[in-house]
Amino acid sequence: MKKSNLRIFSISLIVLLLITSSGILLGSWYLKNLEVTVKAKFDGQTWRFPSKIYSDSYLLYVGMHLRLEDILEKLRRLGYHETKTAPNGKGEYRYQRSSGLLDIYLHDFNYPTEPFKGIPVRIKLQGTAIDKVENGITGQEMFSLELEPELVTGLYENVWQERRLVVLADVPPLLIKAILAIEDERFDRHMGVDPVGLLRAIWVNLRAGAVVQGGSTLTQQLVKNFFLDSERTLSRKMKEAVMALIVERQYSKKEILENYLNEIYFGQKGSQGIHGIWEASQFYFSKPLSELSVGEIALTAGLIRGPNNYSPYRSVEAATRRRNVVLAKLRDDKIISRRQYDTALREALPHRDLVKVTNDAPFYVDFLRRELAENYSNDKLTAEGLRIFTSLDLQLQKIAERSLFDGLKRLEATYPALRRRGEEDSLEGAMIVIRPQTGEIKAMVGGRNYQKSQFNRVFQAKRQPGSIFKPFVYLAALMNEGSNGKKYTAVSKVDDSPFIWNYDGKEWKPGNYNDEFYGTVTFRRALEKSLNSATARIAQDVGIRRVRDLAHRLGIQSSLPAVPSLALGSAEVTPLEVAVAFSTLANNGVRTRPLTVKQVVDHNARVVEKRDVRVEKVVPAQTAYLINHLLKGVLDRGTAESARRAGFTRPAAGKTGTTNDYKDAWFVGYTPDLLAVVWVGFDNQSKLGLSGSQAALPIWTDFMKRATAGTPVTDFVPPPGVRFVEVDPLSGQLATLNCSSFVREAFAEGEEPTVTCALHLGEPLPNSRPE
Repeated sequence: MKKSNLRIFSISLIVLLLITSSGILLGSWYLKNLEVTVKAKFDGQTWRFPSKIYSDSYLLYVGMHLRLEDILEKLRRLGYHETKTAPNGKGEYRYQRSSGLLDIYLHDFNYPTEPFKGIPVRIKLQGTAIDKVENGITGQEMFSLELEPELVTGLYENVWQERRLVVLADVPPLLIKAILAIEDERFDRHMGVDPVGLLRAIWVNLRAGAVVQGGSTLTQQLVKNFFLDSERTLSRKMKEAVMALIVERQYSKKEILENYLNEIYFGQKGSQGIHGIWEASQFYFSKPLSELSVGEIALTAGLIRGPNNYSPYRSVEAATRRRNVVLAKLRDDKIISRRQYDTALREALPHRDLVKVTNDAPFYVDFLRRELAENYSNDKLTAEGLRIFTSLDLQLQKIAERSLFDGLKRLEATYPALRRRGEEDSLEGAMIVIRPQTGEIKAMVGGRNYQKSQFNRVFQAKRQPGSIFKPFVYLAALMNEGSNGKKYTAVSKVDDSPFIWNYDGKEWKPGNYNDEFYGTVTFRRALEKSLNSATARIAQDVGIRRVRDLAHRLGIQSSLPAVPSLALGSAEVTPLEVAVAFSTLANNGVRTRPLTVKQVVDHNARVVEKRDVRVEKVVPAQTAYLINHLLKGVLDRGTAESARRAGFTRPAAGKTGTTNDYKDAWFVGYTPDLLAVVWVGFDNQSKLGLSGSQAALPIWTDFMKRATAGTPVTDFVPPPGVRFVEVDPLSGQLATLNCSSFVREAFAEGEEPTVTCALHLGEPLPNSRPE
């Protein structure tokens, strides 16, 4: 060989060796990287578990009035399905209209304080009232029962994958055999890639003229779900095969199978992706894995190939055909007997409507997330599977949303000038609903359309409260003496005439609505008719700083400048602050902390946080009762009496609110058990031109009529130390037989009047003496 040829050969050999070595090194590096990727997934945090937000549980009790449509809709949203026969399994119900019997087989629910155990119950309805509740097993009478909390939404990043992990020991052996038979029957014999299975799939597909069988092993499916996309390319399939081989080399068959059973996709429930066999069992059958029948096991295994195509929610016929294919395979492989096969074939798949999880309280959830962010990072909330139990009442939430939406539309129809062309300055409103005794926020609507504006006016919008601030002035007067030692009661005389309040070298002159003044009026009438001048005189006499300090104690947190106009609500506050302050009055002077989060439970059902009701006594019970008694008159005779004409008849207290510039309209009103605040206005501070009784009160009335329907009628209970007498509303003295009208008035003991009416002389009414 010539030297030149030898040199070319040597160089070529060196180049070939370099290329080969580089390829080996590159391949080794590539395989090492894949191995690192596989180990990081399997040995680290395999899955992210979204936190789930639940509503409060729903209490049913004997004597409760309810609309049948509401309770049936509630059952549907909770995943119950109707049967024509007596409920035989958890999650079923039957209603017999002729007899008024509602039979429910309750779900199990792992509630942190007391787990709900699924039992059959029977509810006997008499008209619209619950007449009787019975335990369906023992026949024992029950006086109440709770339906489990409703899933409101999840906290997740990008996608919501819903799963609960299982271990192989908890999976029925037949289900494992069925999945392996239909998805990878050579699972125990291959090393991640199955050439035999691949060739068989090719042959079967060629004979069928379509793709009827897949060649991917169970390990390859797991790798694809964990690491790869659904792109059908040769390079992707090669990568899948290599990673499957790595997985089989690094991990046992048991570990691979367990991961597969927890990972596999089983369909979609709205924004929720259903993953893993535990979730599949709950989603399709409302059962734990241990209770699945042979037919249900077969369908579960069959769904893996195409959950959206074979879902019984989509087509019972397609689901039945797919189940039968799996049953035939199990029979042919002698995994089930002929008798089991025949019995399973006769199982009828019920048609069930798919109930998607939709966030029905977006403003509430946004507020809740802000509260949670104080103690939990975003990563913890979106990855660690916390269960967050709240005070939310979804039924009240829906009523509040509907009342606000319809009320604003009605206002725009009645007053066309309120309609705006642009959505950015459209008429807006907000409502918050609180349980006074506990501080639980039961509903929150921060605007008329969350999709268009996520600005939550309940706690983010500071607006002038106007006249709804006035009760704080009157409460301060009841609690303190005036500048000359005067003690105020409901019948005290107040001057409602023009005057000038001098302060800090400045002048302030309050004016009444339409510049109409009433002269000398009673303390009660000044509040019921929301008289500005009379209110300002009381504030001046008592001291504006006392009014400010009291408002803070009641629950107003915003800065309140101690200036005369504060008495008429000139300082800006949020609807949430107003709700807290008036809840204190409704709760006999005891302030409660607003409560949304009740309990937080981790992925292992351990309670990690429990928020108890926190209370503080800030006003004497007698004084709180007196102001509530006065505010009842606002609805009975004052600026909110239109609520009575509209059909709201329950005992309730409240106050309208209108700002001097007519930019804000408010109403806050409450029964002893439920309080709601409504605000109406424009975000850009445009003039509304309507009073609180015109704009906000009708919305509140509509809500309260529907929210309290079916609940017991209650009144404010006077505490010890309160006395009642009949008084003449004009003189404020004890009513006589000659008085044309009288009012049953409440007083702190020892402060009630003792002199009979000077305007209508005569014998005192039999009941006009103090009790």
